[in-house]
Amino acid sequence: MTRDAPLLTVAISSRALFDLAASNAVYETEGLEAYRQYQIAHEDAVLEPGEAFTFVKKLLNINALLGKHRVEVILLSRNSADTGLRIFNSIQAYDLAITRAAFCGGESPYRYVRAFGCSLFLSTHPDDVGHALEHGVAAATLLGGAAGPRPDGDDLRLAFDGDSVLFSDEAEQVYQAEGLDAFSRMEAAAAAQPLEGGPFKDFLGALHALQREFGADRCPIRTALVTARSAPAHERVIRTLRAWDVRLDESLFLGGMDKTEFLRAFGADVFFDDQPLHCERAAAHLTAGHVPHGIVNRDR
Repeated sequence: MTRDAPLLTVAISSRALFDLAASNAVYETEGLEAYRQYQIAHEDAVLEPGEAFTFVKKLLNINALLGKHRVEVILLSRNSADTGLRIFNSIQAYDLAITRAAFCGGESPYRYVRAFGCSLFLSTHPDDVGHALEHGVAAATLLGGAAGPRPDGDDLRLAFDGDSVLFSDEAEQVYQAEGLDAFSRMEAAAAAQPLEGGPFKDFLGALHALQREFGADRCPIRTALVTARSAPAHERVIRTLRAWDVRLDESLFLGGMDKTEFLRAFGADVFFDDQPLHCERAAAHLTAGHVPHGIVNRDR
């Protein structure tokens, strides 16, 4: 059957989509064969949702709201097809419209991200995420432990840090090397010069294109910039987004304040940030995606 080419394609690892902690514990303590037997014995037991489950569910619902195929989710897994049967059974049990997958039998699946034409890759394996970023694909390591219910409703709400995520780390390099005053002076002087794009620029652009398919009063996708920047460093950010012809629904310039309560107030389904500390704080309340890019991650 011929379908419209998807506007936005996202790759998700099996451990990000579902809670595989119990089966992974079998693998860690008893080995691969015990893990295989465990998965086969439990292949009709539906897996509990993982950190990315709500994100995936809301993303796929956009197709139903538009009445056409504009979003696709690809499953990428280190499982074999044999042990992966339980994962597909769980996908069907939750009625998730995921039909394409790569089961890589213990090897990293990141090499298939570009082949599937993905704009974003979410995983719980930091090495896979790092490789995807090196190959020019937006990627993040999802952090677990979020407590309590996920945001209600059909709206998909995504929050992004600025420097090293949406934008390059050129300004962050100055901040790390010379401090806040030097950073502020440079950003004020370069206010009219757009920042270079970061690893999530293209994903944000694809997301914005998808938003434009909805009327302004009924769009189920809402985006926010949540940045430690403050005035006067805000101007360059605003002018950069104008130059890219990309709109963010909300922009929060926090001047170094803790982002967590603002993310909770926004109702973020996922928050993407390059700073591990910001991700760890947020992960106690919502799904956080660590983007291991830029100067603060070079020694990690």
